[in-house]
Amino acid sequence: MPFAVYVLGLAVFAQGTSEFMLSGLLSGIAADLGVSLSAAGLLTSAFAVGMVVGAPLMALFSRAWPRRRALLLFLAVFVAVHVAGALTPGYGVLLATRFVGALANAGFWAVALSTAVAMVPDRLKGRAAAVVVGGVTIACVVGVPAGAVLGESWGWRSAFWAVAIVSLPAFVAVLRTVPGGRGGTDVGADPVSVRDELRVLTGPRLRPVLLTMALVQGATFCAFSYLEPLLTRETGLGAGWVPVSLALFGAGAFAGVTVAGRFADAHPVAVVATGMAALTVGWSALASAAGSPVLTLALIPLLGLLAFGTGTALITRVLGLAPGAPTLAGAFSTTAFNLGATVGPWAGGLALDAGFGYRAPVGVSAALMVLALLVAATTAKSRRSRAGERRLSAVNRCARGRRGSPGERPGTRL
Repeated sequence: MPFAVYVLGLAVFAQGTSEFMLSGLLSGIAADLGVSLSAAGLLTSAFAVGMVVGAPLMALFSRAWPRRRALLLFLAVFVAVHVAGALTPGYGVLLATRFVGALANAGFWAVALSTAVAMVPDRLKGRAAAVVVGGVTIACVVGVPAGAVLGESWGWRSAFWAVAIVSLPAFVAVLRTVPGGRGGTDVGADPVSVRDELRVLTGPRLRPVLLTMALVQGATFCAFSYLEPLLTRETGLGAGWVPVSLALFGAGAFAGVTVAGRFADAHPVAVVATGMAALTVGWSALASAAGSPVLTLALIPLLGLLAFGTGTALITRVLGLAPGAPTLAGAFSTTAFNLGATVGPWAGGLALDAGFGYRAPVGVSAALMVLALLVAATTAKSRRSRAGERRLSAVNRCARGRRGSPGERPGTRL
């Protein structure tokens, strides 16, 4: 595996820490800037929206550039907005920096995924994608708890400074290790038109895969976002178990990404199908067993493994099905991933507000997985039907060829 792929994973680690660290900093931000908790929560929403819309926009914006230049620009903007956020005395500027930082993060994600798989042979593409996605899982295990500790000890601004500082080695490493070339293409390759890329990504093969990815990620982040109230108010664990549980989920996620990276290339459909079925059972089991501390703590790392393993396999599947979209395949994968991360917590919040209890978000996760399975099953049935029609058409053409053209009498052929 090229060292540059691991460099991209390091950069994604820093950016993933920024994406999720606000969950432990909202109270400090609200008190320091004199805003409500709900207003502070909009900082998370601004980042999520920036990620969803930013991936395709930034990929299009930078598609004509050498990929190293694009990655360096996105990283530079990311560092700059975190420095600005750490220094600002006003909520409005901080809100703007979160949105701009998300645009830079989304652009980096999109180009990094395409760049990573372009640097390795086909048999290693899944593993390369897993290394990049693995940066997010390490952020969940290490970066987010570390940000919370920094915020508690030295204030929320110190976490922003830390993200900017951690991003600097990644900037230098990208500068030294990532090769040139346009967007996600190899050096010297002819660029693919935007229209041709969009035709590939909006075709019948990829639409359901992207929808499935959004549903799977929606299920993951729906339950993950409300894990704290589930553990403390339903399972009966103390607040000290929350960071332990988050670390268990992150450790499972890292293991899932690693396993998926090794098997998704050779058996993509089997890995995705098995993972989706297991997740449906797993989220249902957690909703039922949430009253038991032992069962809950046993299920959390297993669900982290299944969730991020399946998500990584789906990303690999998209990149494998879209060789004709070297620039936008990573962008569409990033958008689907973050669309799920945006819609899932919103749906879980609706279930909580409706008074269905603290297990409700996990139940919503199970329901989203059922929808994902229905999409996959419908797509598979449709493909089998189209394949059968093509085979029947081919048989009919062969039969007509053997009988000869209309009006031809048997025995007249030379």
